[in-house]
Amino acid sequence: MEAQFIADIYAATAIGVGVILAAAGLGSAIGWGLICSKTLEGIARQPEMRPALMTNMFIFAGLMESFPFIILAFAMWFLFANPFVGAMQAALGA
Repeated sequence: MEAQFIADIYAATAIGVGVILAAAGLGSAIGWGLICSKTLEGIARQPEMRPALMTNMFIFAGLMESFPFIILAFAMWFLFANPFVGAMQAALGA
């Protein structure tokens, strides 16, 4: 029965990691779209501000792009060093 519990934990973790990575990818895509659209709106209003707006866009896009990589690191931690398996083994006395 213990092996079944651990298999269930790994299965639930795999599903959770998939959902987390999909949400991070979707959030990143929406963020890129918003950043680029607002930059283009600003350039359309004030074309002389283009260099400053482009610089700000790339700075904020880089900060926004780091979010999926942080999420990826947490997802890999849950996938390969799953803390729930150790907790289950401790609870079952294995």
